[in-house]
Amino acid sequence: MAASQLVRSVSLKSWEKRGSEEERGYRMTMFDVFHGTMREKIVLQRLIVIARLPHGLADSTELGAHYEKLNFQLSKQYIWDYITGLLLIYPSCLLHIIESSRDVLLSVLKDLKDMQRQTDCILLEAPQVVFMAHDPQSNRQFQQWSYKVVDADQVAEDRGAKGVEEEEESTETLVCSVLSALQNLAEHLEISKKALPGLVLDETPELVVSQEVIEKLLARDELLSPQLYLQMYNSPLNISMDFGQVIRSSCLTTV
Repeated sequence: MAASQLVRSVSLKSWEKRGSEEERGYRMTMFDVFHGTMREKIVLQRLIVIARLPHGLADSTELGAHYEKLNFQLSKQYIWDYITGLLLIYPSCLLHIIESSRDVLLSVLKDLKDMQRQTDCILLEAPQVVFMAHDPQSNRQFQQWSYKVVDADQVAEDRGAKGVEEEEESTETLVCSVLSALQNLAEHLEISKKALPGLVLDETPELVVSQEVIEKLLARDELLSPQLYLQMYNSPLNISMDFGQVIRSSCLTTV
């Protein structure tokens, strides 16, 4: 593509932002011009985890308070790594979406691993990693981080077919259901212009990700625990120069 064609393809909105950004010391690169989108100071990644809630958990807001404290600590440690996402606390489980840098997401996983070792105050059980997106071109689905306790009457009922069809649902299908529901919620958030997803979910409870789907995923063996995910993430790569294959080492390192 010629340079003149490249410049003409930039949206007017991107150029309108340029003046204020340069006043703050930001220098636009050709990479920025090519994509014509809001620049991230980090490579944005997205983590989705699920977990069961212990039967003895009297106050679900304790989980929200825990992650509010964790996010505050991480925001001070990684001052440029803005954290956004949503924590949905159901009657029996939770769904947590976190958007930030790789270091922040790994810190969240390490915190989950440490929480499993606690014996005095158990806030969650059997956490599992549903999805990790390493996509520098992805946009944030949420404007800030927040949490919401989903009441029993807000839990979306499963309207799908029962019986044999339920048993045939693959783990991939269930994960796609979660991703599709979150994308639908993100689109409604963009339309409604409301920063807090909880307000949108109160008005349209059908947008709440199905608790039944999450419970089915928690029963699957394919998903990794935070500890196993970190072990796999930190394990060395075996690279075969002859065949161009990259495989994980069978000897996992300790985190």
